[in-house]
Amino acid sequence: MAAPPAAEAASELGLDLHQTESINLDSTVGVVCAFGQLIKDPLLSELEMLNVHPSLLPRWRGAAPIERAIMAGDARTGVSILRVTAGLDSGPVALQEPLEIGAHEDYGALATRLAELAGEVLVRALDLRQAGDLEFAEQDEAQATYAEKIKSEERRLDPTRSAAELERTVRALNPHIGAYLELDGGERLGVRAASADPGGDAHSGRLTVAGNSLVLGCAEGRLRLDVVQPAGKRPMPADAYLRGHAIPSRAG
Repeated sequence: MAAPPAAEAASELGLDLHQTESINLDSTVGVVCAFGQLIKDPLLSELEMLNVHPSLLPRWRGAAPIERAIMAGDARTGVSILRVTAGLDSGPVALQEPLEIGAHEDYGALATRLAELAGEVLVRALDLRQAGDLEFAEQDEAQATYAEKIKSEERRLDPTRSAAELERTVRALNPHIGAYLELDGGERLGVRAASADPGGDAHSGRLTVAGNSLVLGCAEGRLRLDVVQPAGKRPMPADAYLRGHAIPSRAG
């Protein structure tokens, strides 16, 4: 168990913080973001609840919208302010603000930018609500996609996939979850940063060295492992890893 980020920030800033065991209390307005507790009646029917969601709904409803946007190769994502309903991120949307996804941006960088943007859009929404000007529009259900929670097996980099897909997976899971390469003997080599060479020619599944880089052959192209993390150690550039380790053999 750990304090949520809002509680840690309040402590650092010297702000009073009220934390309750249940959210189903008398309130005037509610705002939720990445909130895991079920919101139910009577609160849901008696109090307008606004949800801050890091995607351009109806795309990427669910638990992992940032990761799924990166993994899918989306060019942009954004922030949506919607009314909480009984459905999963399916309520009517009031405001949306798009945000371009950088070509080499990972989860940590993108989530930080989305959090900053979300704060700005939420303040705008609350100001409009206070003025009685916050309007909602229903989502297009035909365009809805689901951002399923990241499964443990999705962390494993499978060289039968393309290098471009694996590079996006590495970015989507860094630094909070982490992708890994399964080595011979069951050992895992964490991969914290990688780059795809779609035109590269290498045997699928084989690890080789090219210059100072560790390279994984994929079904399509090659994946350069730029920053790796051996078991029990900190992340390090591939050339630093190769100075102290032989070229590892991949399982399978």
